[in-house]
Amino acid sequence: MEGVAARKVDVEKVRTALDAQLADLGEHPYDGPAQGAPDAAVEVVLRVYDKGLRPQRDLARLAVRHLLERLAERAPGRTVEVRVPPYAAVQCVAGPRHTRGTPPNVVETDPLTWLELATGRAGWDEAMEAGKISASGARADLSEHLPLR
Repeated sequence: MEGVAARKVDVEKVRTALDAQLADLGEHPYDGPAQGAPDAAVEVVLRVYDKGLRPQRDLARLAVRHLLERLAERAPGRTVEVRVPPYAAVQCVAGPRHTRGTPPNVVETDPLTWLELATGRAGWDEAMEAGKISASGARADLSEHLPLR
């Protein structure tokens, strides 16, 4: 997979973070399939944000990284760097390869906005108009790749 290092998801780590966040919400531990834990993490983090709360750092990081990796799978390449500080960044989108220094095409947003874009809760244009995305470069428009599901 070009543009992102293949990384095996530590299901136990996801489950531990997921169960801790669910406990904070007064909910039962996750009892779904192991392969569904990363998607469940995304849903739980969004529910936490919906309640006006701050998600646990480990779970938020897992959710953001999961969807960034999915973007890199859907749009393989190294033309655009997508940054979601403080959690992760990924290179994606086919085109001229960037090798040194600051990439010419950069997208940066906060964790909540990234999760909303990736899941279809928010659209690219509305997030851009609201100033929730910083995008520079001719190829820094990810609208054709989003939402991811």
